[in-house]
Amino acid sequence: MDIKQRFGLKIKELRKLKGLSQEKLANLAEIDRTYLPTIEKGERNVSIEVVERLAKALNVKIKDLFDE
Repeated sequence: MDIKQRFGLKIKELRKLKGLSQEKLANLAEIDRTYLPTIEKGERNVSIEVVERLAKALNVKIKDLFDE
């Protein structure tokens, strides 16, 4: 499993833990609702800006998105 896949799984895990739909998290992170599923599947390279927005939307530290 590569880093994109691990990152995507972590986003999905945290999203579900917080009880958020993909659409709600995408809105909170100010990203397109069609972009989030591709992140969760590990299909996209994500910019540091998007990483920061996702961390803020999930109310976690950036490092928490990379912890296993």
